[in-house]
Amino acid sequence: MNKILNRVPEVTIYFWIIKVLATTVGETAADFLSATLNLGLGITSYIMSGVLLIALFNQFKLKRYVPAFFWFVVVLISIVGTLITDRLVDEIGVSLLTTTVMFSIFLSVVFALWYSNEKTLAMHSINTAKRERFYWIAVLFTFALGTATGDLLAEFLRLGYAQSAFIFGASIAVIAIAYYYFRMNAVFAFWLVYILTRPLGASMGDLLSQSATNGGFGFGTVGTSMLFLSIIVSLVIYLSLKQKKPALLPIDRQN
Repeated sequence: MNKILNRVPEVTIYFWIIKVLATTVGETAADFLSATLNLGLGITSYIMSGVLLIALFNQFKLKRYVPAFFWFVVVLISIVGTLITDRLVDEIGVSLLTTTVMFSIFLSVVFALWYSNEKTLAMHSINTAKRERFYWIAVLFTFALGTATGDLLAEFLRLGYAQSAFIFGASIAVIAIAYYYFRMNAVFAFWLVYILTRPLGASMGDLLSQSATNGGFGFGTVGTSMLFLSIIVSLVIYLSLKQKKPALLPIDRQN
């Protein structure tokens, strides 16, 4: 069965903090590379996809979870997922509504294939090479879907970045209440939150980086990316050096 040690992290508060920060970096870094450095969406996509493939190759060679390598892949997938959606919308002319529906279908198909083959979607059942492949494909589509959904609310529906962030944050809070008080399935709750943290982070990134005339705080893509990257690096170093594992959140008790 080609079993391996679990190569994904425990779902702790650190997991969710780094996940949200990584999604924000994915949004701002993609904008920085394609717009600020004027590389364009195409060149940026090819470069970052190549770096992602190298990082994934290294990730699959590992026999256990290594924080630095794992979260490096997550940040890269966040950037590539953002670029996929941006290219479909800006270059090909696919509407945000269409991309949202399309990536929802793609993600549902990935989950269906994953479950039909492995009979579980639990985060901490990822102990075979096949399950890890399903995992990273699902993660890529969650980022692409989250980018489309965040832009759909903020730009197409003209709700603005702050209002969009509030909506996604409130949705996550509702899921948490449903899990803690109404016994929502842990795996289902995990993946819903995982999907929603992407547009939450993207909305936060746009809110911080965009100019005041565009409804943001004007910190710029460089400042926002560097700030959040420094926090991610600090947390990853802390987790790497931490001898005692942090206590798990209840949502980690997956089926």
